[in-house]
Amino acid sequence: MNDATTTTAELKARVLAFVQERDWEQFHAPKNLSMALAAEAGELMEHFLWATSEQSRAIAQDPAKRAKIAEELADVVIYALEFANATQLDVAAAIEAKMAANAKKYPVEKARGRSEKYTEL
Repeated sequence: MNDATTTTAELKARVLAFVQERDWEQFHAPKNLSMALAAEAGELMEHFLWATSEQSRAIAQDPAKRAKIAEELADVVIYALEFANATQLDVAAAIEAKMAANAKKYPVEKARGRSEKYTEL
């Protein structure tokens, strides 16, 4: 599997099958999944704690650390996909709607090359 050939639906189905095989759906309330997602995001962030932006780029490319970072990213995405399964949210539709909203908040002519929040543009 890779990003170029695998659909979101396929990933969601794989995660759902894994969960169902273990009878874990009973534990996967939105509250629990959102908390697990936040915990895994924290574990991902831990790899970059106290690093400068430049250092964080180097850390992400370090072969010794890259596998562990990939594992944490996978945990984040797995929990996000299982959250979508549990709540029957369409990930692609949610992303498309959010990107459209962000395009309005951050028009290219105002936001290009700037990091300010949309309320400060």
